[in-house]
Parts: sequence; C-alpha cells; structure tokens
Amino acid sequence: MEDELFDYVIVGAGSAGSVLAARLTEDPAVRVALIEAGGPDTDPAIRVPSASLALLGTELDWGYETVPQPGIDGRSVGWPRGKVLGGSSSLNFQMWIPGCADDYDAWGRAAGPTWSWDTVRPYLRKAEHWAGDPAEGTSYGDDGPLWISPPRDPDPTTAHFLRACAELGLGPVPGGLGGPHLGGSALTPLNQRRGTRWSSADGYLRPALERDNLTLFTGQQARRVVLEDGRARGVELATARLMARREVILSAGAIGSPHLLMLSGIGDERELSAAGVEPRVHLPAVGRNLHDHATLDVIRHAVDPVRLADAETARAKQQFEQDRTGPLTSNIAEAVGFLRSDGRPGPPDLEVIWAPIAFQGDSLADGLTVGVVLLQPESRGTVTLKDPDPATPPLIDPRYLSAGADLERLAAGARFAERLFTTDALRPLVAGAMAPWADGMSDDALHQHVREHTSTLFHPVGTCRMGLPDDDTAVVDPELRVRGVPGLRVVDASVIPRIIRGHTHAPAVMLAERAAALIHGEPR
Repeated sequence: MEDELFDYVIVGAGSAGSVLAARLTEDPAVRVALIEAGGPDTDPAIRVPSASLALLGTELDWGYETVPQPGIDGRSVGWPRGKVLGGSSSLNFQMWIPGCADDYDAWGRAAGPTWSWDTVRPYLRKAEHWAGDPAEGTSYGDDGPLWISPPRDPDPTTAHFLRACAELGLGPVPGGLGGPHLGGSALTPLNQRRGTRWSSADGYLRPALERDNLTLFTGQQARRVVLEDGRARGVELATARLMARREVILSAGAIGSPHLLMLSGIGDERELSAAGVEPRVHLPAVGRNLHDHATLDVIRHAVDPVRLADAETARAKQQFEQDRTGPLTSNIAEAVGFLRSDGRPGPPDLEVIWAPIAFQGDSLADGLTVGVVLLQPESRGTVTLKDPDPATPPLIDPRYLSAGADLERLAAGARFAERLFTTDALRPLVAGAMAPWADGMSDDALHQHVREHTSTLFHPVGTCRMGLPDDDTAVVDPELRVRGVPGLRVVDASVIPRIIRGHTHAPAVMLAERAAALIHGEPR
C-alpha cells in the first residue's frame, strides 16, 4: 500500500470539508488532500432547486436508515446524506437559516465563550453573499462564497401563508432569518444563485481546485484513521494511505465521522471489542448525543391546481432554461414561521414550513402542506458499529419521541398548523384534509398520528459533541481536537452540542470557517 504525504488530510467534501479545503489551501506553503466517497457533482438535476426530492435515494445519497424506532410505532426512517462533492449541500432544500443568538450562547456555555453568538457571527458573515438586502436595517455578509437569496419566483400561495402567520401573531422575523432573533415568519433564504442551487462545492471547492496545493480524491471511502504512537498520522483508503504532517480532519458528518472514529478504534472500548474492532483510545462519548429535527406534515387538498405538481412539464422546463423562473426554481419549502409550543415569550421550539405541494409517498399531489418541525428535541440516541467492515453502515438509533415532551410539542405544532389552514388568508385556498391527515382528531388520536407519521428533517447532529476539557460527555475540545488523539480534529455538524433552532447547513459552514481560523492560528 503506497503512502502519499500531505500537510492536512480532510475526509469529506461536503458542507464543512469544502470550506476547509478552500481556506487551508489559501496558504500556498501547505498541501491538502481532500477525500470524498462519492463522485463529482455533475448530475444536471443538482442545479435544479425543485429536484431535491428526486435526488434522494439515488447514487448521490448514502441512503442510511435508522433502526426500528419504538417511539414512532416501530418504524425505520430513511436518513439521506449526500455522497457527492458538496455533500448534503448538493441534495438539500437549500435553506440558509443559521438559528439565533440563544442557540450559540448555549454552545458557549457547553464549550466555552469562543462559541457564543458574538464570536461565531463574523464567521457566518464571512461565508455569506446575500443577494439583495434580506431585511431593512440589517447588515449581513455581502462578499462571501455562498450566495443567499429569497425565492426567485415563489408560488402565489406562499404570500397567503405569510399572511396566515401574521393573523396568528407570527409577523415578520425582526431583522430577518440571519439572526440574532428568531420568532415570526419569513420567506426562506436560499443557497441559490440566479435561480439555481449554490452548494459548498460551488462556492468554496471549485475555485480552490484551481490551486496546485489541493489534491481531490473522489470515489474513495476512508477506511480508518492511521494511528501511530498515539497520534493521528493519516487516513487509510482501499489502495493507499494519505499521510498528514500536521493534522487529519474528519468532516464526514454526524454519521460518517463517528463511524470512522470507531472503525479506527476510538470510542467505547467494550462496544468496539464487541463489534470486532481493536480499541485504541477509550472515548465513550463517540456516537452518543445523536439528535435530529423531527417533523410531521399537515396536508390539505388545494382548491386550484398547484404549480409544483406540473413542474416537469415542457413549459416549466422552458421557463427554467430561458430565464430561471417558474416552479423548477422552487426549493419546495418556500416560507417558514417560528413559534413556541406553549405560547409564551422566548426563543421558539417549533418551526412551520410552507410547501405549496402535497407529499404522497414517493409522489406529489395537488395539495398544500404545513410541515411542523420540533426544533429543540429532548430525545437522544446513538450511532454504533455493526461490524468492523467500513462498507457496512453503522447502526443509527435517534430514539425519536423517547422523551415524552417531544410528542406533546409536535402535537401542539400540528394543532397550530390546523389553525393556519382556517385563517382568512388560507381558508379560500384549501378543501378538506388529505390523507393521512384527518380533521377533528381527539388528543389521543392525534398523539397516535404523530407516532405513525413523524419523520426526519435530515438534520442529525451531536455525535462528536464539543465541550470543555474536563467534560467526559465531549468528544472534541473547544478547538475541535479529538480528546486523547493528537493530530486529529472533527469539523462538521457532529460536534454541535445542542441542535440549533434553524437548519444545519449554515452552522456546518460556520464551524469550518472557524476551524480554519483556529488552524491558521488567528486570534480566538
């Protein structure tokens, strides 16, 4: 097996890994290797915003699945993750919602003040290129690599949804969805440039690949971290070892990063031995603290045909090709609202997402959807090894609704979604309930419906949690270095100690911007 020598070896070319590769190679004196298990992002469907659903389950998707979940009637849930340049930012619904100051101040309490809102905000702004003023009187990033814009050609019903939110007390989010406050409603800021998807690969990686000091390896899955004398020295592929003079950095995501640590013998020694892996570093927190935004759809028939149901027509395709308008520019989740399940003042614990379409299994129908999202779940799960073969997916157990408060809050959100459909703004647009939703459910029936139909918003976090040096529940320290393993960092959504109230692409990018600054030795 051949060895190749670099300064930094990065695993994963997704939301975070693309950022790191770009920022670290700004120093021409270093050589960087970037490993991606998937292939290039050349599928034309990646550029089409409305194609996100069609990309799930393809060769661009790892296609993970949870173990059966007792809290949701024993169902397994599919967990899509990007297996392509750009990672999940090449498959997702393009929503740039970084969360609010309270989210990051909670990180600051868990992992030190360098992760509080005031500290991380400049790194969000460094990434951002807002196309137009997102909200009057705000000051967001305007020259970063990631383009952010409102929906280019929103569905006519989306304005009705925003008026419905206002009827129920959710007026415009103060200062917009870039923070620091979150509460109210708004059009969704999107990672799009002139009506097409704009991923981390587009904004960061493609320009960086013009540099001679970045080497990209696609279609090659990392098998394990090479440990020598207790230090991370490189990454083993099927046919080569990529060795690192300085550091190995895992950016493989909330599933891939803990999986690779455990394959390398870093984790709970008893569990590793039981799975057939020789323990090297006893770090029981690896794979713990898994949590995710659970979601539930409330859907109704539409009085009139909806545009997205006909997005594949010749006319819609012509609109998109000629001037980047029409239904194909829709990310499907065009507007959002944030609220508290108890109706009290304070940071939200629920999100409602407007989709001017209805989801019926694998197909779309003439209907309108309010998706209810549990923003601050109390349930916690695990990622664990099934066996020592890197090709075998790990066991993913989010333990959905194992905390009873999660069920109650999702049910409260569903009741709010019902009320939205009865507002003056939305009532004229909808007919009766569309299955599986049913009107007039009792509380007990609603709770059972939640168990039967809760799914994922594709936001797993927390499995390599960051924390203070004396925190035994942490995997990485405040500088994202793996405890007890010199030369190894984790930089992706797995380090998030508590999930934000927004969507996870933005904080993953911010984490990589912040990590690059730490590696470069910039002031903390």
